Amino acid sequence: MNDRLKGTIWMCISALGMALMGATVKFIGSDISTFEKLFFRNLIGVVMLLFTMRGQNINIWGSSNRSRLFMVYRCVIGLTGAVLYFYCINKLYLADSALLNKLSPFFVTIFATLFLKEKLERHQIPILIVVLFGALLVIKPKFSFEMLPALAGFLSAIFAGGAYTLVRYLRTMEEPSTLVLWFSAFSMVGMIPPMLIQGFVIPSGVQLFYLILTGIFATVGQIGLAYAYKYALASEVSIYQYLSIIFSAIIGFMFWKEIPDTLSLIGGLIIIGAAIFNYRLSKK
Repeated sequence: MNDRLKGTIWMCISALGMALMGATVKFIGSDISTFEKLFFRNLIGVVMLLFTMRGQNINIWGSSNRSRLFMVYRCVIGLTGAVLYFYCINKLYLADSALLNKLSPFFVTIFATLFLKEKLERHQIPILIVVLFGALLVIKPKFSFEMLPALAGFLSAIFAGGAYTLVRYLRTMEEPSTLVLWFSAFSMVGMIPPMLIQGFVIPSGVQLFYLILTGIFATVGQIGLAYAYKYALASEVSIYQYLSIIFSAIIGFMFWKEIPDTLSLIGGLIIIGAAIFNYRLSKK
């Protein structure tokens, strides 16, 4: 099995994991805060990673001061994006929140050009403009508090793009498991103060079950993403992240009878179409 196929499989696993994570977050309900959901998500992730990394010759503390510094940057940016995304999931249709968050590959393109000095192909500039137009159809700006969840989803994509760019930068310095462990541990500790300030809610048995599933699916999604970018170029595999939109739409319809409105459907088709077009040109 070549590296590109490995990267594709890992990205598909990541897309399914992220879609299932979004569904379990929605199942938990709004009486448990976003901070508490993120705390449990990352607590489960830390436990899973430490268990699976036992006996492996992996340096969990980082290979150098430089890589540790950039892993901290990645954690701060990634956690900010995760808070915004969890807020968005609770307020929007599952497919809409997934769609906005999956604008992140286009921001990876921008950030990789600016900070990693990767070449921006000429055809990618109009594609980025088209994608932003599609995002506006999903967000539907009203200049009122009603658009805050959609704006949070859009901002989550920007922060996720920054975090994934740093993952790309760190791919030759650290093992994917180390990157995910640092993010999970940092996020778990970082969520304790706001969780306690807002008020810790003792989850019911059903809610605890979904909190555990959220952590499992999120960890699978993070590991899948890290390994996908380890084995293949972003331009080769990032398109498969968009499978999570399809998975989320199916799950949203099955459990909550969610049907996105016409503008969201048009915006989603524009974004996915632009992603496919960009992928085909990148392959050439």
